[in-house]
Amino acid sequence: MKNLKRETMLVISLIGLAVASRLLPHPPNFAPITGIALFAAARFQQKWFAFLLPLFCLFITDLVLGLSWINLFVYGAFALISLMGMRRKKLHFPSILAGSTLFFVVSNLGVWLLHYPLTLEGLMSCFTLAIPFFGNTLAGDLFYTLVLFYTFSTVKKTYLQTA
Repeated sequence: MKNLKRETMLVISLIGLAVASRLLPHPPNFAPITGIALFAAARFQQKWFAFLLPLFCLFITDLVLGLSWINLFVYGAFALISLMGMRRKKLHFPSILAGSTLFFVVSNLGVWLLHYPLTLEGLMSCFTLAIPFFGNTLAGDLFYTLVLFYTFSTVKKTYLQTA
C-alpha cells in the first residue's frame, strides 16, 4: 500500500512538471498534453480519471494562456487521444504518431471552420500552412511521452521497488 501511494505521488509529480513546462517558453505545439494523455491512460486504473486528467491539465494552463473557440477542438482532440491510449495495450511509436496526427487533424479542422473560407481551397490552405507545426507537435509528443514513461519506470525500479 505504501508503494502504491508513492507510485501515485510520482505519477502526479511527473504530470505536474509536464504541465509546468507548458507555461514555460517553448516552440509552438511542443507541449506535454499528448504525453500526459497516453501516460495517464497507461498508469491509472480509474479510466475516468485518466480521461479527465489531460483535459484538466489543459484547462488549468489555458486559464493562464487564454481560452478561445479553438479550445473546443483542441480539447476534443485530447479526449480522443486519451480514449485511444486506453485502448492500447502497450505504448509504441505508432501510438504516439497516431496521437500527434489525431491532434493535427482535429485541431486544424477547427482552425479551418473558425478562421478560413469553408471551401476546399480554404481547407487545403489551412492544412498546408499547418504542416510546419506538425514537426513540433510530433517532437513534443515523443519527448514528453518518453520522458514521462522512462522517468516513471526508472524511478519505480530504482526507488519504489526497494522501499
